[in-house]
Amino acid sequence: MKVSIRSQYGLQAMMYLVKSAKISPLTIIAEKENIPFDYLGKIMIKLKKAGLIKAKRGSRGGYFLAKSSKKIKIGDIIKVLEGEISLVRCLSERNYYCPRQKICKTRKIWKKLKDSLDFTLNSITLADLVKKK
Repeated sequence: MKVSIRSQYGLQAMMYLVKSAKISPLTIIAEKENIPFDYLGKIMIKLKKAGLIKAKRGSRGGYFLAKSSKKIKIGDIIKVLEGEISLVRCLSERNYYCPRQKICKTRKIWKKLKDSLDFTLNSITLADLVKKK
């Protein structure tokens, strides 16, 4: 699995919002985090639709966190921007049937890795990430 640049930028933008602790215009976030403005706009729309951030319109408008950084998990952000994390098809697609499913020796490994990754991403909040140095 490879995390896309979309998720990397999304996480950077969310961390910026935590650190700034105020309403931040898209232009400022893009400039300070060195993220292409148009691309960041699309990312922020997804994060807003998911309820992770809010937007205020107007000359003093911009984006801000919809809830405390202690309540936003890294897994929430990645899931919004990447979709469900999957390592192999048999664990990611509900209606997928693998003829080797009952005899597969590697499925347990993939499941264990996925569970570990999910646990890690869902145990770290934005607040944790910002305070770590």
